[in-house]
Formats: sequence, C-alpha cells, structure tokens
Amino acid sequence: MQTNAETGAVGVNDVVSIERLGAIALVALDNPPVNAASHALRSGLWQAVEELQKDQDIKAIAVYGKGRTFIAGADIREFGKPPQDPWLPDLCNFLESCPTPIVCVLHGTTLGGGLEVALSCHARIAITGTKVGLPEVTLGILPGAGGTQRAPRLAGVKASLEMITSGKPIAADKALQSGLVDRVEDGAPRDVAVQAARDVIDQTLQTRRTGELTAEQDNEAVRDMRDKLANTQPLLFSPHKCVDAVEASHLPLTEGLKEERRLFNECMESPQRAGLIHAFFAERAVSKIPEASATPRDLDLIGVIGSGTMGSGIATALLLAGFQVILTERDQDGLDRGTATIGNNLEGAVKRGKLTTQARDAILENKLSTSTDLSSLSNADLVIEAVFEDMGVKREIFEKLDECVKPGAVLASNTSYLDINQIAATTSRPQDVIGLHFFSPAHVMRLLEVVVADKTSADVVATGFALAKRLKKIGVRSGVCDGFIGNRIMTFYKKAADYMMMDGASPKEIDEAMRGFGLAMGPYQVADLAGLDISWAANKRRAATRPPEERYIPIADQLCEQGWFGRKTGQGFYIYDDDGTRPNPKALEIIDDERRKAGVTPRAFSSEEIVNRFTTAMILEATRVLEEKIALRPIDVDAVFLFGYGFPRFRGGPMHTADQIGPKELVRRIEEYAQEDDYYWQVPDLLRKMAETGETFAQMNERV
Repeated sequence: MQTNAETGAVGVNDVVSIERLGAIALVALDNPPVNAASHALRSGLWQAVEELQKDQDIKAIAVYGKGRTFIAGADIREFGKPPQDPWLPDLCNFLESCPTPIVCVLHGTTLGGGLEVALSCHARIAITGTKVGLPEVTLGILPGAGGTQRAPRLAGVKASLEMITSGKPIAADKALQSGLVDRVEDGAPRDVAVQAARDVIDQTLQTRRTGELTAEQDNEAVRDMRDKLANTQPLLFSPHKCVDAVEASHLPLTEGLKEERRLFNECMESPQRAGLIHAFFAERAVSKIPEASATPRDLDLIGVIGSGTMGSGIATALLLAGFQVILTERDQDGLDRGTATIGNNLEGAVKRGKLTTQARDAILENKLSTSTDLSSLSNADLVIEAVFEDMGVKREIFEKLDECVKPGAVLASNTSYLDINQIAATTSRPQDVIGLHFFSPAHVMRLLEVVVADKTSADVVATGFALAKRLKKIGVRSGVCDGFIGNRIMTFYKKAADYMMMDGASPKEIDEAMRGFGLAMGPYQVADLAGLDISWAANKRRAATRPPEERYIPIADQLCEQGWFGRKTGQGFYIYDDDGTRPNPKALEIIDDERRKAGVTPRAFSSEEIVNRFTTAMILEATRVLEEKIALRPIDVDAVFLFGYGFPRFRGGPMHTADQIGPKELVRRIEEYAQEDDYYWQVPDLLRKMAETGETFAQMNERV
C-alpha cells in the first residue's frame, strides 16, 4: 500500500484509497475518466470497507469519487467477458450489510451500477448538478445489482418504473424529491463527504439499510406501465422484464433479488441484448479512422450556402453548437425565409427546454448574419454548400468559392448523391474539399456522413469528424460513390420494395411489415416524407446510364408527374389531410394501371416474405459497399442505418442482422430470388466467400 504524503490517504490498490480523520474514514474512488465500476474499483472498494468495518475507532465511512463523476456505470472494457469476483451484486449486498454506517457522495453522472452502489449505502448526498439513473434498458438488460429492488423501496414503484423502463437520468432535485437521495448540497466531493460522515456520527443525517425498507405494492402503476409499453415499445424485450422485476420489489429483499437475477439472465440471453450492445459500440467504433492522428483545422466562422430546409437546419445545428454563422442565398426573400426557419427551429429548442429565451435571442442577434453575396464568406473557416442536387449548380458555386474564400478554408458539399471528386475538380485546392452529408432535419438527426474524395487531405477529414463531435453528431467516414453509404444502399433496397409493389403488395402492406420489423416508418412513408421529387430527379439523372437488363418501376415517377410529391403537396402514396395513414386511392389506381401495362398478375406477399426480401436486399448492397471499400467496416454501415435511417436499434444494424441470419441462408435467399430476376439478385463475392468459410461481419470489424 502507498501513502499520500499530503493527505495521509493509504492506497488499497491503484484506484481506491482510504483516508482516516479521527472517527471517520473517507474512501476515495479514482478510476479515470468516469470511475467505471471495473474489477479494480469493485475489489478495492470491498477491501476498503472490509478493513474499515473491523476498525473499532471508525464510526462512519464516507465514499466519494475523484475526478468528474462518482461511478458512472460499468466498465465497457469488461462487456462480454466473464464477471470477476467481487461482482457488482455481491459488492452491493456487502456494502448494505456493513455494520459501520456508510454514506456516499454523488456528483457528475451516477448511472447504472454506480447508482446501485449508492442505493446499497446507508445514506446518499448528491452535489448540485448531479444526474442519477439506471440506463441498463438501453443495452437490452435491466439493473442487475439490486436496482429494481432498492429503488422502489426509496422512491416508490411508480417513479422507479419510469426511470428504469426509460433509462433516462434524473436531476439531483428530482432524486431528492423522490427519496433516492437524502440531501442535495454544494461543495467539493471530499469536503461534502467529510461533513456527511460527521453528520452521521452526530445523528443529524439518518442512516438505514435500504433492503430493510418496504416497497409498497402499486398495482395501478404496474398496470399503467404495462399498457404504455404495449403501445410504445411492443417489440422490445427488456422494458417489459424491467416491469416484472420492479413488481417483485414488495417481496423480501433476498427473494426480490433472486427474481431480478432470473429476469436479468433472460435479458442476457435475448438477441436484442446483443443488438443493443453492438449499437452502443457502433457509436464509438466509427471514430477510429485512418486520419485520426491528423490535427483538425480551427473552426470558428462557418458559411452556409442555401437557406432551404437543409441549409437552415445545418445553420441551426451550427448556431446551437456555438459557431458564428453566415447564411447566404441568391435573394433577400430566400434569406428571409431561411432566417424565419432558423428562428422557428431555435424556438423549438426553447420549448423542449434545450435553450433559454435569452440564449435564443443572443444567438440570433450575435451569432447569425446573412448575405446575398458569396464574397461575404471570404474569411470563413468552413463553407458548407447546401443547394439543390444539381451538379452544374454545385460546380459553379465551388468555382466561385475557389476565387473568394481564404486559403486553408474547408469547402464542403452537403450533396446526398453527387460525385465529390467532380465538385473538387472545379477548384484549385481539391485537398480542401470534402462531403458533409447531413440528414434532415439537420439540427435533429444524429448522423453525418463525412465523404472523403480522392484528394481530400487528412487534416480536412479530421476536421469533419471534429465538427461532428462538436455538433454532437455521429460522424461516419464514407468513400465516393453514387449515394455514398446510406443513400446508395437505400436506393438499392427501395427497388426491392418497388418490385414487391409491382408484383402484388400494396405500399401500406410493405410499410406495415417493415414497421413490424421495427422500423419507425416504412419505405413509402419515408419517401413521402422526404419528397418523391428528390428520387424523381435522381431517376432522371440516372436514366441515360440505366442498364437495359434492369427492371424499372415507374410508379413513383407517375405520381410526381401529377404533382404529388408526398407530404409537402398533401398527397403521394398516402393522403395527408389527416394523420397520413390513409392510402392515396389515385396512387393505387396508378399502381394497378402499371401492373396491367407490364402484364403482371398480382400475388400475395406475407409480412415475413416482405421483411426477408427487404432486409436481404439491404444486406446484399451493403456487402458490395464493403467490397468496394466505400465503408471502412461493417459496423460503419450499421451506424449509418441506426442513426440516419431509423433501423431498429435492438437489431444492431443490417450487418449485425446479417450475422444473425447467417451467410449461407442469405446466399440461399438471393439465389432463390434470382430465379425471378437474375440481374437484381446477384450474390456478392464476399458473401459467397463468407458462406464457404463461416467468417462473420463482426470478425471483419476486428480486422480494421
């Protein structure tokens, strides 16, 4: 053991130390960066308390965390590995049984196992600004170290159900109101810990064992939560098991903990748990890029060209992140509309409690400027072009930017499909050009595809990822191709949906089947929301190069020719005079007419067949994207679809889903479907090789 010369604290191990101050003892947790409940922290805390409870001179123990937070949850480095003793449930029971009273001081984000440790102590003090929560449900599991049993004993069944099934943290004042903590105080964690221990000795801070309290049954709260989850999360597994566990909290603690463990193990065995864990790691994996060691360029002043829905959304995101923004448009009317849209977006942030009225006014007054002259962007550190998807227009803009924007500025296009190399070629500085593909609404959606052209420099790529981080978005690196990662794959699998529509399935049947799979919206709902005119323009652009062997379905084009572009025109595949769930009878007439022209006899499609064809097409094209190295890893594809396209998080993404299906089954499906259309349904070489070798996409993630 090592002794700190200044404080006299004695190290139990590298992350836990003991400091004796007369009749009180302080146990400090120091496992940066977030005091994760690693094996070292668990064993060190156990050893510290075991030693102190034998010391007759110690009358109170106070546990606190150094650094930015108390225990912020499990150590993600231990995910998927066998637990090492002492494991967290045993540690919590040990702390609760300690004969010497233990008070813990919470600060920062006390989540998951950290809160379960706190609930096992005999009193809890939160420092102002602390947030506490049990987010295990977001990983497909439930609190497994007594959280479902001890939280109801302190906060009641109703409040505990809300916190545990949502996984959302609550603020210190709400935790105090519910009974999860005993006090909320200001001060440094160590100082508060010292005073708390003294208050325990003086009996001005009461202590008790949480497990000895009684959780009153609340059948109404349990029933209401079951009904709510049946409506809002019918496909998820763990939220419903959370309710079962909390319902058992009226039992004696040992019995309740036994039921909690049984339900926890059920969650661990669920495929959803694996999918949600995979999604959790996807957010972190995508930041590992070849250019990670490059130094990002400084960004302060950012120009946005185009004040439409996308440009205004991008400007809003930049303003919320604290950037100085210049919005440019061809005319004043366009600028006025864009400014109004930004104002409405910021007002939405105010209503959601993300921004104060004063902060909104300060942003509009001090951070946003507008101009109809591109030369106003001369001093911008980054310029993001967000105009209509037309290569001629975009090339013309970049030619002008090359002339007027300062050397070293990053020039970015928000194009959804177009070739960044062609855009970069219009400038004298292609190394400064990059694609930044935001998803609409840009100030809400988390995904940002960072599209790297042939000559894009490493520091510009690093700048794109630094921007994503500052905007609190998930940046995914993509190479250049038509549609990049997401839209390329979407364009392909949308054809599978169109083929099923032509062959007999209605748009509503396809949408319902895919919602049953877990998508928030079906493909035709998405098309109506995005605007059918966008894909119509892309279809016309591709028409000259469309292979004669390709089966082309003109139904959406026919709707556009009638001026029906979806939500924005009041009708598309659906009618939008109410809730948007009523199929457009005129669209159905067009579908029937196109079937007759093509000589198609409609047949029925089951929901299972719709899902199988749709997901198989998605995986097929995603495999080609990997073959061509447009995406770095399978998990990058998963991240794109999880955070940009509404792919169900509990399924982990299309490549994780592919591993669940297996390459042999995928090859079998494709070969079966190829009997109808051997041009569209072709087995990628990579997938056939995987079927022969048994390799998985998960294994490919490890190689990059």
